[in-house]
Amino acid sequence: MKASVIALATGLCLAWPAFAGESVYLDKSKPLEERVEDALSRMTTAEKLDIIHAQSKFSSRGVPRLGIPDVWTTDGPHGIRPEVKWDEWDQAGWTNDSCVAFPALTALAATWNPEMSALYGKSIGEEAAYRNKDILLGPGVNIYRTPVNGRNFEYMGEDPYLAGRMVVPYIKGVQGNGVAVCLKHFALNNNEVNRHNTNVILDDRTLYEIYLPAFKAGVQEGGAWTIMGAYNLYKDQHLCHNQYILNDILKGEWGFDGAVVSDWGGCHDTDQAIHNGLDMEFGSWTDGLKAGRKNAYDAYYLAGPYLDKIKKGEVGTQELDDKARRVLRTIFRTSLSADRHRGSMCSEAHYDAARRIGDEGIVLLKNDGKVLPMNFDKPGKKVLVVGENAVKMMTVGGGSSSLKVQRELSPIDGLRNALKGKADVEWVRGYVGDVTGEYNGVTTGQNLNDSRSKEELIAEAVAKAKDADYVIFVGGLNKSAHQDCEDSDRAGLELPYAQDEVIAALAKANPNFIVVNISGNAVAMPWVKEVPAIVQGWFLGSEAGNSIADILTGAVNPSGKLPMTFPTSLDNVGAHALNAYPGVKRADSDIYDLEYKEGLLVGYRWHDAKKAKPLFAFGHGLSYTDFTYGKATIDKKEMSADGTVTVTVPVTNSGDRAGAEVVQLYVSDPKCSVMRPVKELKGFKKVFLKPGETANVSFTIGKDALSFFDDKAHAWTAEPGEFTASVGSASDNIKSTVKFTLK
Repeated sequence: MKASVIALATGLCLAWPAFAGESVYLDKSKPLEERVEDALSRMTTAEKLDIIHAQSKFSSRGVPRLGIPDVWTTDGPHGIRPEVKWDEWDQAGWTNDSCVAFPALTALAATWNPEMSALYGKSIGEEAAYRNKDILLGPGVNIYRTPVNGRNFEYMGEDPYLAGRMVVPYIKGVQGNGVAVCLKHFALNNNEVNRHNTNVILDDRTLYEIYLPAFKAGVQEGGAWTIMGAYNLYKDQHLCHNQYILNDILKGEWGFDGAVVSDWGGCHDTDQAIHNGLDMEFGSWTDGLKAGRKNAYDAYYLAGPYLDKIKKGEVGTQELDDKARRVLRTIFRTSLSADRHRGSMCSEAHYDAARRIGDEGIVLLKNDGKVLPMNFDKPGKKVLVVGENAVKMMTVGGGSSSLKVQRELSPIDGLRNALKGKADVEWVRGYVGDVTGEYNGVTTGQNLNDSRSKEELIAEAVAKAKDADYVIFVGGLNKSAHQDCEDSDRAGLELPYAQDEVIAALAKANPNFIVVNISGNAVAMPWVKEVPAIVQGWFLGSEAGNSIADILTGAVNPSGKLPMTFPTSLDNVGAHALNAYPGVKRADSDIYDLEYKEGLLVGYRWHDAKKAKPLFAFGHGLSYTDFTYGKATIDKKEMSADGTVTVTVPVTNSGDRAGAEVVQLYVSDPKCSVMRPVKELKGFKKVFLKPGETANVSFTIGKDALSFFDDKAHAWTAEPGEFTASVGSASDNIKSTVKFTLK
């Protein structure tokens, strides 16, 4: 009795003496599967059901009787979300749940540097561990099919190879802390409009070659412990309980042994949830219950209704055991793991990581006349900064990735800090965008109200621009509805709030003009020829101001490359050119059928096939130094059926300052029995070179890089014949090619 009282008082929930035999499941030195099976054997049916559905907004119940803890999840992929109340979305009112906001995943992908991805994962994993979170709801690797998708900023671009290479180190970094990632949104969640009732239609070849590879890499190479189903439908089944995607592919072909987690509200049917691969249900609105109603959890599809079916003999418990087994694996890999880390929160190391990632992710799109980096060789120069995005907090808003940060440095403050004693920095509004600053109870505290007319704002900016040494416009999108934001898509490619007018006027007023575009999406730039310097700034998180100042002042040499194509118009995007967005509503239901008519031709693949010149190409990014490519060579002209070839190209820093270049390898199969893209990314390496230094950059090409998915045979195949390996600095800037043959 005394031992039991002590256990209850201290919250230790000791496993003895209530159980017969040794408590293997609590012994962290025992093999994982042995622990899982031991725990499963001790659980009642009710306890198994308890652990597979939510008990609050962000947690599921453990097994108190056995000392198995609850599972705590958290958004999101860019920082650890603040705490909300148990049954409501309102803030819990904690004062110690602020976080470091890391750059959005488009910025991470733009680094083209797996080392930055590993640093990102390690850092955000430490923040999650410190907050005692078991599952981090991210990262996202849905493919950038259209630039109007409101949630593109959370993903890693348009190319499955790039996304796959970048997501693996992130996953390993997070899970090295004993925190599970929840790879999302699996799969085909490529637009936000009608996201709950869009049925995607596409062929298996497109599915396997474009939309699945990054997920497969995350599961098989990254070892993701959980994965989140998507809201939309495929083959007329919601993707949170989808036989083909979850059972046949994920758990069957890929051998995934972790838990499938529903997106919040993504579960719709008890029978499908039982049989079609879902393991953990969160956020459901069942039996007419509304969002946030208390004590709704027993009505979840995998709760009371599931138990009723078991009691009536309509279903057995084989599926339940499999679900519980997968949840137990997650628990033993996280909160009950010997490798669980204590973590750290808001450390200077994390701020430094955010800044380094932002520095490497910023892309220099254009630099005519070498306006950048700015030159302050003489004191007393004047810098005019124009635009709402120079001062607006960008960590609040955007949907579930909205954050409550300990601090966020704005672009204007970053520039003022960097140029202190070198130049006078002034800010004017230029345009009025979104003056609100609140999401889910987190407020920015900023008052951005301005009643002046568009004409007054432009006139003020132009007058001051004429007297400045440099003019920097900081604009773009924000994280409000119908921009870069969950649950809505953009209305078009153009910039909002009449920013094009402001930019055009400033371009005429001062030749030393720089546009910094803050967005997670491509935007139209009708003024591109008039603006000498353009920088893609992304959503850079807590250290945004420092990273932008680092690039503009030349403290850091830009090395980012675009992870997506910037098209000149939506007519040069396959989904829009073919009228394959946002879908066609069925006459007899609220379902929208959305056929991916462009098939494989997403992003640069479409531009190559149609010979359409992009505004800025996939892989494009400039530097403050120059890189010279030599001739590519190959170690052998023929690849055996089970062999490889190695392509090598010398790259020299021919400029006058140190910098980094992303060398890209594309492979082409010009003669094939099926249509293939003109070229496809199959390798990249980021090399850091001093002035005059040369690196021999090598890529090993295996048969997998030559293969296409034969949907008739349901297998990957590489046809014999001649292939071309192309090496370059962007998809539209190939420097050298070499041919080889597969026998």
